[in-house]
Amino acid sequence: MAMLIRTLTDHSDDVNCCAFSSSCLATCSLDKTIRIYSLNDFTELPYSPLKGHTYAVHCCCFSPSGHTLASCSTDGATIIWDTRDGRMLAVLGQPSGSPVRVCRFSPESTYLVSGAADGSVVLWNTQTMKLYRSVDKCVIIYETNTGNILHTLSQHTRYVTTCAFAPHSLLLATGSMDKTVHIWQLDSEQPRAGDTTENDSKMRTAENWSEDDVSAWLCAQGLAELVGLFKANNIDGKELLNLTRESLTNELKIESLGLRSKILQKIEELRMKTVSVAVPDEFLCPITRELMKDPVIAADGYSYEKEAMENWISNERRSSPMTNLPLHSLVLTPNRTLKMAISRWLETQQKCGETTPL
Repeated sequence: MAMLIRTLTDHSDDVNCCAFSSSCLATCSLDKTIRIYSLNDFTELPYSPLKGHTYAVHCCCFSPSGHTLASCSTDGATIIWDTRDGRMLAVLGQPSGSPVRVCRFSPESTYLVSGAADGSVVLWNTQTMKLYRSVDKCVIIYETNTGNILHTLSQHTRYVTTCAFAPHSLLLATGSMDKTVHIWQLDSEQPRAGDTTENDSKMRTAENWSEDDVSAWLCAQGLAELVGLFKANNIDGKELLNLTRESLTNELKIESLGLRSKILQKIEELRMKTVSVAVPDEFLCPITRELMKDPVIAADGYSYEKEAMENWISNERRSSPMTNLPLHSLVLTPNRTLKMAISRWLETQQKCGETTPL
């Protein structure tokens, strides 16, 4: 049997979240405030309500010690408060500026994670109150002994929400907001991120990279702390290759000379790799990222490898792989013009001796 012992009516609009510590209850609301109550008698603490957000507050949570409280809002900020006196300790702005919907402390209070409406997830260092890293569409596998990056897996098209290793085999499963689960077979001899593999020839040239491709590249180069900064400045592949010492200093405001030098060195290595001939992006299937042999046009207007799109539809997907919008028809029309263009390009590359025919 449950018995109602108290009703709190201090908020002037919808209550969005409640959170307990060992001694307090915190509530947050569309009225832009956070209120804190003592668990002894449910009276509001002297410094409550906490005011600092400019729009609705969606979530609040205590650190495991209960000494700090985090709150996040439509205003794109996560605020950390001192629960002993209500002081505002830090305002952490989501790099994307998107409304922040949820925040949580790590078990040891070292980090705070904030998740936004655009799907971006950011990890904050609560000791320095600085951005630790942004979470993207990549899965990164590290060597536990050295901390070196072994693999960067970037095949998901939306944010990765889960991953799990099999207990007795070299299998990894990753799940994403793109509604897919990928199963990975890992090699017993682990290659390091950035090593040349047989898939390199299938990758798009860096000049055509999206902002997410750049994020994946930064992670692979050990520069994950720059993901938020590069995304905030809309750095895609073309912008990346055009970065200079001056733009890193004056536009991106990177003060560390050593970090600027490292970035420029990595970009120069990338430019050298980009000199080789790459497959035009429009010849690659958006699903497999491989050169199309039998391209078809779907109802969303995009072209895909026929087998890949048929598999997509056979798995009861009724949305576009590119836009995630519903497909009004499942009819696939052969794209003969594109197929002829791919054939001509292959012939040209064979004559130049720069590619092997499929």
